[in-house]
Amino acid sequence: MENALFIYNTLTRTKELFKPLNAPHVGMYVCGPTVYGDPHLGHARPAITFDILFRYLKHNGYKVRYVRNITDVGHLEHDADEGEDKIAKKARLEQLEPMEVAEYYTLRYHHAMEALGVLPPSIEPHATGHIIEQIELVKEILANGYAYESEGSIYFDVEKYNQNHRYGKLSNRNLQDVINNSRTLDGVGEKHNQVDFALWKKAQPQHIMRWPSPWGYGFPGWHTECTAMGRKYLGDHFDIHGGGMDLVFPHHECEIAQAVASQGDEMVHYWMHNNMITINGQKMGKSLGNFITLEQFFTGNHEKLDEAYSPMTIRFFILQAHYRSTVDFSNEALKASRKGLERLMDAIKQLNNISATENGEIDKAYTASLRDKCYEAMNDDLNTPIVISHLFEACHIINQLTDKQTTITPDALEELKAIFQTFSFDILGLRQDADGNEEREVAYSKAIDLLLEIRQQAKANKDWSTSDRIRNELSALGFEVKDTRDGVTWKLNK
Repeated sequence: MENALFIYNTLTRTKELFKPLNAPHVGMYVCGPTVYGDPHLGHARPAITFDILFRYLKHNGYKVRYVRNITDVGHLEHDADEGEDKIAKKARLEQLEPMEVAEYYTLRYHHAMEALGVLPPSIEPHATGHIIEQIELVKEILANGYAYESEGSIYFDVEKYNQNHRYGKLSNRNLQDVINNSRTLDGVGEKHNQVDFALWKKAQPQHIMRWPSPWGYGFPGWHTECTAMGRKYLGDHFDIHGGGMDLVFPHHECEIAQAVASQGDEMVHYWMHNNMITINGQKMGKSLGNFITLEQFFTGNHEKLDEAYSPMTIRFFILQAHYRSTVDFSNEALKASRKGLERLMDAIKQLNNISATENGEIDKAYTASLRDKCYEAMNDDLNTPIVISHLFEACHIINQLTDKQTTITPDALEELKAIFQTFSFDILGLRQDADGNEEREVAYSKAIDLLLEIRQQAKANKDWSTSDRIRNELSALGFEVKDTRDGVTWKLNK
């Protein structure tokens, strides 16, 4: 906890010094997926963003309780209050139980996150497992006069809330602007005002997912779950609430209103939001035909993909942009990320082959400076692109050391190895990408080493024809072979 971490608070629109409410304990809640379809690139970005925060807080000595929810009920098709439940609809079309659909896609989400190197959260509550807590929350809001019952449904009274508090403070919206940009009252039906949102919805006869409540059989509104579960596992006040920027309004705005209306004050100290991933400048979406699942990225099975991209390439691609900036997908960008990741991993492998000298030109002053710069970037609102740029600069030094263009002291070499371990693996969460088959990669490397050993024997026997043929054939296949004073090194240039 020695590092001064500054994070951007969406609520205040400023970078703030992170001060936990109850150090060394930190409470963090992040909105997880709605599990009615395969995880896609849009799911990867918030998962990776808050995985970095989770890793870095723990690295700094904090005891983090990280809660990431699973939405398996109440997320409706048209907006937060209307339409058919997405999971129930899929269950009806495929003649399955809704929980079969939710479990299937939850497992697929977990597998994708594991492939991406995303650590599991401390707690992963499901909305359907916390119906009682959500009903209690609705009761409190009703008792405090900020909600009303209408035809078996309970709605939040936004205008009444706005008389005593400010609705729109997170998204920086004026209530009148929200009203003007909302649907007209025609067709609103049960609501007193078009901006009111559902806390509890009456279940129609055809609605599969339903629970008993004081107001009859129904199901919770989309916004209710996060406020109820956040409070259950992190208390009335906790440090960080995160998610994608598309959740700022209305989801997180409604969460703030629900918390204040139920307990009298706000629950969350810092709000953090990652920006979107776009494809050719457009937001990713099924309706636009530019929707690509993570499985399709991993297999290359999509018309917009030139090739398959490994999970670590996807992670590196996301980390090369600051989490608050937009990232635009393209095959060219992913190929560049793959090459950058290979460059970084090759340099880390080379570190094990470097010999140190007592009077080396690179000493601990260099490594101390490198470490300080990496921490400075992380403390500046998790600036992973700058961290990566510093590591790339160090890769240049490693290449010089490999080619004997410079030398390094023993303690500086050990420190350099530790820096790459800390920032590349522990904090950025990268790993050596073996394309899912480490045994094959090991055998593959041994085969190349054997060929080069035969080449060395041919050179010793002055069999220049065989020596040149092996080198030329490997070069034609994309291998770069270097003869050094200490032996032969090789790598595959993809």
